[in-house]
Amino acid sequence: MKGFLDSVPRDLDESARIDGASDWLIFWRIILPLVRPVLAVVGILTFIGVYGDVIISLTLLKDRDVQTLAVGLYRFISAEYDANWGIFAAGSMLGSIPIVIVILTFQRFLIGGLTEGAVKG
Repeated sequence: MKGFLDSVPRDLDESARIDGASDWLIFWRIILPLVRPVLAVVGILTFIGVYGDVIISLTLLKDRDVQTLAVGLYRFISAEYDANWGIFAAGSMLGSIPIVIVILTFQRFLIGGLTEGAVKG
């Protein structure tokens, strides 16, 4: 993310200031549209990491009614001799649907945030 933010030219900020733009206007109209792809990438990767987290959820959430999907799926295969792999596989496929929706929704930002800098050229 730092490398992407460093690729935003400082000249854009300075020229907007010369034209009379305020700090708030410079941020909302110039800087934010340029860094939106990297913010989308960070948001997607954070969502995937939190969505699939098992260790913290398993440790902190003791009540079965509030446990996450990942912990519930883990319970299907955690038994030593009674692992139910069919239900685990079906639940994993259903659980991947929100991640696929998020990635497809922000696909153009994802590709732009991973492949190029803030300003093309």
